Amino acid sequence: MIGIAIPAHNEESHIEAAVAAALRATRHPGLADEPCRVVVAADACSDATEARARAAGAWTVTLSTRNVGLARAEAARALVQAGARWLAFTDADTRVSDAWLVQQLSLGADAVCGCVGVDDWSCHGDDAATVRAHFLGTYEDRDGHRHIHGANLGVSVPAYLRAGGFRSLACGEDVDFVRALEATGARIAWSARPRVTTSARRHARVVGGFADALLRALVPAATVPSTA
Repeated sequence: MIGIAIPAHNEESHIEAAVAAALRATRHPGLADEPCRVVVAADACSDATEARARAAGAWTVTLSTRNVGLARAEAARALVQAGARWLAFTDADTRVSDAWLVQQLSLGADAVCGCVGVDDWSCHGDDAATVRAHFLGTYEDRDGHRHIHGANLGVSVPAYLRAGGFRSLACGEDVDFVRALEATGARIAWSARPRVTTSARRHARVVGGFADALLRALVPAATVPSTA
């Protein structure tokens, strides 16, 4: 079985699209009808995220930690217990491509670190062109990149367990986990082949996340505060 883990905190406006895209990826003919499961970890949600995720076809787990590391770990735990051999991680504001899982598995690695793309910059208003230009000018969307995104990450269950899974970190849990994988000697593919499209959030959910990286295009010398 292949598992897809999605952490979510108050993502009712995005979660249905994220789950729908994940489910399309599970139906790719290249998977030869291997069973798949999508698990959304609804973390401290005060909106309809969990109900909408279930209605869209995902399994859900509920926690109240407001901690993305623990949310990823809880979704992964549920999938491992269900018999998953491969864990694919993405985010609630992200739509994976139809071939996302097939491309991760085709690389023959213990883990896969993929790139992210953005197709709508309009949330940045008058600054949209500046932020987009900064992203396109500094981001390496190619094989051999060294980006680490929780929105586009895959790992075999044995490698995940050897690395100890995701730690209780409110931000940077993906980087921390990949460093733990490296420490175990895991074979990591740094590939642009598994494709995802993510949100160009104007307001950061956590300090140091992808939204912060985009906002530094506007205030590169300053620390961008979180509005979480």
